Amino acid sequence: MTESTVRIGVILPEVFGTYGDGGNATVLAKRMEWRGIASEIVSIGLAEPVPSDLDIYLIGGGEDGTQTLAVEHLQKFPGLQQAANGSASVLAVCAGLQILGEWYEDANGNRVEGVGALDVRTTMGERCVGELVSTPMVPGLSDLLTGFENHAGSTQLGPDARPFGHVLRGRGNDVGDPLGDGAVQGNIFSTYMHGPVLARNPQVADFLIQRAIGVDSLEPLALPDVDRFRDERLEAAEITG
Repeated sequence: MTESTVRIGVILPEVFGTYGDGGNATVLAKRMEWRGIASEIVSIGLAEPVPSDLDIYLIGGGEDGTQTLAVEHLQKFPGLQQAANGSASVLAVCAGLQILGEWYEDANGNRVEGVGALDVRTTMGERCVGELVSTPMVPGLSDLLTGFENHAGSTQLGPDARPFGHVLRGRGNDVGDPLGDGAVQGNIFSTYMHGPVLARNPQVADFLIQRAIGVDSLEPLALPDVDRFRDERLEAAEITG
């Protein structure tokens, strides 16, 4: 057993839970439980300040109106940004990626100022819907990344950010050659993959756990159902091997 509890923060689940991304917290907690690592899921709602002392922060997908609410909340309560400047990890999915950037365009083409934690900018483009598969561009990750994308944003990375993965199937950021998915900058990892992404990519879940407890590796888990699920989704995207 670990001596301390890993605290997982779920940011604004009442407005950023559109695509089941809240399941990412459950995946992290269960994979730690199975290894005897204590964890706690902390839900941070619109009525609460964002604490700066959590170990992992999760932001999911949402609609235009909820994105504005989330930006205002994170600007008013910058605990996530403060934690990311320390040692905490942040996983942001879809709308979470967009609001952490410098700015994004809403459905009406209006430019909305973002949190400014990522060197990215998002404009409105053609809607991207379907399976998304990429090769990871993060040291420590080697397995193909798989998820489901549903977004109309096209995200351009600046020089301080790099892609989370290089796209093999799907559109990802929908900008650049080759196409990238998501953005990584410092302790922030972001992607357009729903699924939830950690259920479909257990190596990414373990990567976040390793960072939280300060180890280079974890005991592997024998979970054949998870392996079959990954194989099925990669097959659906016509990816083999």
